[in-house]
Amino acid sequence: MTDDDSTDYASRIVDESALADYLESQLGQVDEFDIEHHQEGHSNETLFVTWGDTDLVIRRPPPGETAETAHDVLREYRVIDSLQDTGVCVPTTVSACDDHSVLGCDFYVMEQADGDVIRTEEPERFATDAGRTRIGEELVDRLVKIHEVDYYAVGLEEGDFGRPEGFTQRQVDRWSKQISWAAEVTAEERPIPELDEVQSWLADNVPEEHPHTLVHGDYKLDNVMFGTGTPPEIVAIFDWELAALGDPYTDLGWMLSFWFDEKDPDLPSSVGALYSSITMREGYPTRKELVERYEQATGTSFDDERFYRTLGVYKLIGLGEMFFRRYLEGNSDDPLYPKMRDGVPQLADRALRIIEGEEPL
Repeated sequence: MTDDDSTDYASRIVDESALADYLESQLGQVDEFDIEHHQEGHSNETLFVTWGDTDLVIRRPPPGETAETAHDVLREYRVIDSLQDTGVCVPTTVSACDDHSVLGCDFYVMEQADGDVIRTEEPERFATDAGRTRIGEELVDRLVKIHEVDYYAVGLEEGDFGRPEGFTQRQVDRWSKQISWAAEVTAEERPIPELDEVQSWLADNVPEEHPHTLVHGDYKLDNVMFGTGTPPEIVAIFDWELAALGDPYTDLGWMLSFWFDEKDPDLPSSVGALYSSITMREGYPTRKELVERYEQATGTSFDDERFYRTLGVYKLIGLGEMFFRRYLEGNSDDPLYPKMRDGVPQLADRALRIIEGEEPL
């Protein structure tokens, strides 16, 4: 993408003058105002904003047509705002806006947290066996905190924010619809017959019962921030756009689908930006050890692990296909999106490996 293309795309996601007027109405006048487009994420757009002495983050959906129910940033704001005074680590909220005259879409504003997000490297202060072990333990322990939330007490009532009954079946149905929406465009580029087999297996193996809890929906290592001290401690959990009331094991299966053990096969290059092999390093807990810690903390048993890990990969397939459609339609400048031409078929192969027991817990 050329500099001109990048500038044109930036103008599509933020009107600096309109945003300045909005922030002034919310936070008062300042002398310094600066905007940076943060490109680490691959779904909603994230803007880093300096407003005087305050560092802010703005979350908005991508431009162009999106799949129904995707990119609901006001829902994301609602859950983060509801969790402000709980034991769940969330950023401090500032405001939400549904006035499309500002940015052409819904968006919300929160304060920027301070720390490190671990993707392909951990901070040097964590690069020990003890530090790496604690990273895994913190990730599990903070997930347990989410699942322990009294969602009625924080204003996330059943029926209003979600319906836990039948949640897991609806997840399979929802992501199948997302994939079908994307395939309206992507199938012309390359069909993926393996997806039918994965979808059929998931539909036939949905667990009949599950606990009812608050669910994050996108909980994984690079969606949390660790504080600046030691030992590793999570200070903020991000990306709540898929939060709901439902099946906590979908969170655990999703997290595990991003956690690789030393025994796992190498990652294909086309999905390398979606996954990280950092957890294969010595000192990180195995997937099995993470599950054992979760079970001990919750007093529950993580049955049907193949289903939940397969569902995790299937959801990533859905995201990948939506990315690829947006690329084909010219609605993203993300360099990952064109890689999904080969990446999604490789993800489908991985889902089949889990189903067939070739990539065990």
